Amino acid sequence: MKLYVGNLSFRTTDTELQELFSQAGTVDSCRIITDRDTGQSRGFGFVEMSSKSEGEAAIAQFSGKEVDGRALTVNEAKPMEPRNGGGRGGGGGRGRW
Repeated sequence: MKLYVGNLSFRTTDTELQELFSQAGTVDSCRIITDRDTGQSRGFGFVEMSSKSEGEAAIAQFSGKEVDGRALTVNEAKPMEPRNGGGRGGGGGRGRW
């Protein structure tokens, strides 16, 4: 079960997050999201627990728990929505009709 973990301290590391969530069960993966340009934490991340029951236990145990002076937000991660390409949209040409 993949979990969204929000309101993290900007000092929290992947390792610290993994150690914290391993208290609720087996952590398959853990990743704090960082800014592409600066490398600084964006204050949230994702933890993948090995089973749904362990994920639910982690939500119950850590949602609202204070870590480094911040109350964590923990819930089941939602699937990533498709992104638009941004910019000017495609194909337009000036037409020669």
